[in-house]
Amino acid sequence: MQQKNALKPPFCSQFLVLSLFLILAACKTETPEPRSIERGKIADSIMVVSAREEASRIGAEILQKGGNAFDALIAVDMALNVAYPFAGSLGGGGFMVYRKADGEVGSIDYREKAPMAATHDMYLDNEGNAIDSLSRQGPLAVGVPGSIAGMFAIHEKLGSMPMAEILQPVIELAEKGYQITDNQLARFQNYASVFDQVNGKETLYSIGFRESDSIKIKAGDLIKNPQLASTLKRIAANGKQEFYEGETAQKLVDFIQKHGGIISLDDLKNYEAVWREPIISNYKNLRVIGMPPPSSGGVCLAEILKMIEPYDLKSFGHNSAKSIQVITEAERRAYADRSFFLGDPDFNEIPIDSLTSEAYAARRMQSFDFDKATPSAEVKHGAISGYESMETTHFSLIDQYGNAVALTTTLNGAYGSKLYADELGFFLNNEMDDFSVKPGVPNMFGLIGAEANKIEPQKRMLSSMTPTIVEKEGQLWMTVGTPGGSTIITSVLQTILNVAVFDYGMQEAVDAPRFHHQWLPDVVTFEPDAFGKDLLDTLSNKGYEIRQENSVILGKVDGVLVLPDGKLEGGADRRGDDTAVGF
Repeated sequence: MQQKNALKPPFCSQFLVLSLFLILAACKTETPEPRSIERGKIADSIMVVSAREEASRIGAEILQKGGNAFDALIAVDMALNVAYPFAGSLGGGGFMVYRKADGEVGSIDYREKAPMAATHDMYLDNEGNAIDSLSRQGPLAVGVPGSIAGMFAIHEKLGSMPMAEILQPVIELAEKGYQITDNQLARFQNYASVFDQVNGKETLYSIGFRESDSIKIKAGDLIKNPQLASTLKRIAANGKQEFYEGETAQKLVDFIQKHGGIISLDDLKNYEAVWREPIISNYKNLRVIGMPPPSSGGVCLAEILKMIEPYDLKSFGHNSAKSIQVITEAERRAYADRSFFLGDPDFNEIPIDSLTSEAYAARRMQSFDFDKATPSAEVKHGAISGYESMETTHFSLIDQYGNAVALTTTLNGAYGSKLYADELGFFLNNEMDDFSVKPGVPNMFGLIGAEANKIEPQKRMLSSMTPTIVEKEGQLWMTVGTPGGSTIITSVLQTILNVAVFDYGMQEAVDAPRFHHQWLPDVVTFEPDAFGKDLLDTLSNKGYEIRQENSVILGKVDGVLVLPDGKLEGGADRRGDDTAVGF
């Protein structure tokens, strides 16, 4: 109990008042006025930002009852299972990075694992060619889920409220229902026929969403999920064991194997979440706390920040040709390294210190030239001495005690494998596609992998999830993250830079137009209608291949920023139904 109470020092003592504005020089006429900032949601001491208002509100209510950030994150995560099945993660996994009020930092890995019956060639045909559909859709695409193990590990170490009390409002949400938004309605309509095809019958999320249905569900209607409510009640009563060894485990395995999957009871019984040391890097006066492998996010973010640090981005201007060039070329090189070096650290030796060093960053950028693009064909992974060889959801929150968490959780693709365990009330992931099905063959996000990320039994697949906490001059400053598959790292990077370099507020930073490069394919993706023709022509003339039409949404960033007066600003991305709730 003493450890849990130690998480709650007075909030007001935790933050040094910082100035977001430049100090005026003696000659006032030579100094531009600070830019006007349009703030998002402002709160005194509590802020929760997630993909759904219901989840954000439930998390805030847990904090108002006296719970801490870790109690709230469990409630938010489980509520997203109910109200955001697009990526809600009871059948998936994720990562969490935390910073306690006393400055202690840490991270937990509850990423899915390959089943014990998995083999390196399980998605190849007789000629050795990849069969993409097997790793992306249906029962063989499912990795062993880690979310429940992660939530109970977090609760045991850092929580303060009884788990049953934390889960009660989530159970009520599943029983009473949540409102369908316009965005959700469009998604369900798009995927209804796929759900029927994969599951071989109607499911909760196909009935009423098909063209042929006489009674159609509309935006604003309530969706109730009594099966998920029953699953959560059993978990609340019986703990982690319920999901991995109990009635729920048996039902889950029976369902998966009935449909042709290979996950066994032993796979579930042997699953454990892992506490890991976070990746710590520095950018100017910021200390960036990121997720270590099997997330590629912390390493790639640190590597990119090191590569761009010598350049004066502020003088170049926000989203100017020069700024975009520097960031794009750093992204190109970091993603090339990602494809070769990164994987599950329990199976591979990963040269993290070398990849994130200043000397290595300088070597990687030696070939960069402002006059022309560096073709990806000429960019290989870096040379390190002694070394040989898209759907997700994020939420950020800060509690009244000064604890902060950044949590990203996933099913991988939209609705994961599309396989819906109707008796249990949730979709199952398709995380097996995040392995390198075959070295050099891209996954569903176009990412290339190598031997470090090949399929092996009980191995965790590489991820792009990038939950991140940032300190400024030793004090908590920001918690941020996003969904978005391969675009996660670049979206988090640009959001941090928008605030740290270009003086944006949190809401402005998450709403700002974004661009993305991931080494291969050798294309710079820009959000449609967000960048001027002259700018794009300038980049095209330097040899950059531009993609703007029909480009994917580049993340849905959720973040919380600590303001100079100690108040909190929530940034909820305009690209989705994301909502900030604070008090």
